[in-house]
Amino acid sequence: MDKLREPLNEIALCGLPLALEAMGERWSFMILRAAFNGVRHFEDFLESLGIARNILSNRLSRLVEVGILKREHCADDRRRIEYRLTPKGLDLLPAMLALRQWGEKWQLGVPANPVLCDARDGLPIATIGIRAQDGRMLQPDGLMWRDRAELEAEQRPAKLHEAG
Repeated sequence: MDKLREPLNEIALCGLPLALEAMGERWSFMILRAAFNGVRHFEDFLESLGIARNILSNRLSRLVEVGILKREHCADDRRRIEYRLTPKGLDLLPAMLALRQWGEKWQLGVPANPVLCDARDGLPIATIGIRAQDGRMLQPDGLMWRDRAELEAEQRPAKLHEAG
């Protein structure tokens, strides 16, 4: 089989442009960062980010529309709204951390403070990377594209054997 590569001209079949469209731009990432840090209210986003009110309103609406954040009434004051991460939004944490680590290494040039640590042992988290199914760290030269139908055909006999 010839070396398979990602079809770069088929943008509609790639998750990356769709993810970038959902997130929008820099302010969406900064709002998401604030949400991961426990910011929930419009005024708190405004104060902590130094963002213009109209831009914040627009970005929050977009993040709710694409299902990354959800709007909820506050339990203690039903007139106030909270913005909370959805499971879809929480799934963006590894991507956010990878971008942060990349920015510290290549743009900032130094590790940022505070340091994100494992709550269990208090040690800094590992560098985000690409892992094989067995947990091995992979480098770009250890990656290859495969056709999904071919993979599924290989897995079908194994699943039938497990079921039998």
